Amino acid sequence: MKKHLKTLLFTILALSVTVVLMIVAINIHIVSYSGKYIVDSVEEIAEIVPVPVQAVVVLGARVYPDGRPCAMLQDRLDAGISVYENDLSLKLLLTGDHGTIGYDEVNSMKEYTLGQGIPKEDVFLDHAGFSTYDSMVRAARIFKVESAVVSTQEFHLYRAIYIARRNGIEAWGIKADLRKYPQSEILRYTVREWLARTKDFFYVNILRKDPVYLGQAIPITGDSSPSYD
Repeated sequence: MKKHLKTLLFTILALSVTVVLMIVAINIHIVSYSGKYIVDSVEEIAEIVPVPVQAVVVLGARVYPDGRPCAMLQDRLDAGISVYENDLSLKLLLTGDHGTIGYDEVNSMKEYTLGQGIPKEDVFLDHAGFSTYDSMVRAARIFKVESAVVSTQEFHLYRAIYIARRNGIEAWGIKADLRKYPQSEILRYTVREWLARTKDFFYVNILRKDPVYLGQAIPITGDSSPSYD
């Protein structure tokens, strides 16, 4: 009995170590792969990116019940708008969670963006960006984006760029870290990213998973109005 118990404990330990090493290896791979495509500022984009790109893809985040974007989302929007206003992108693609009537990241992002004076015809909306994976795959398959700058915080960019490039988008990332965020929040998101990168690595390379929704193509080079609700 003791021998079987020792064997079981050893097997569990060996499997646990294997899983941890796999997670570490995948994260190192994704960070190493994507890091060379990430820039700190608009000035750097002009130096290293063949511009203008077709779109800035702004990834969604939490919005308050009154429709205001949270600090991280506002920074993503401001960084994306800055790329557009410096003539480094032709369009803005705002992608986030609009899965229910009561929660709508995308129209909040739209209202903020239009409030900054961006022409409506240059703003596309993706209402089914329920995850980073869905947002980037849909950018490629629904909006037919071939080149893009992705706007989000640094910890998030590695995964977004990896998914985009593995789906045929020539993508770069701009860091939207425009303020200091609470350390507890950064720690929580960083731990989450380690697990999310591992999940999306398998989605991209092995499962080749479809997004929750696909649907009719709305090319980023065409009319933005079909993307509005």
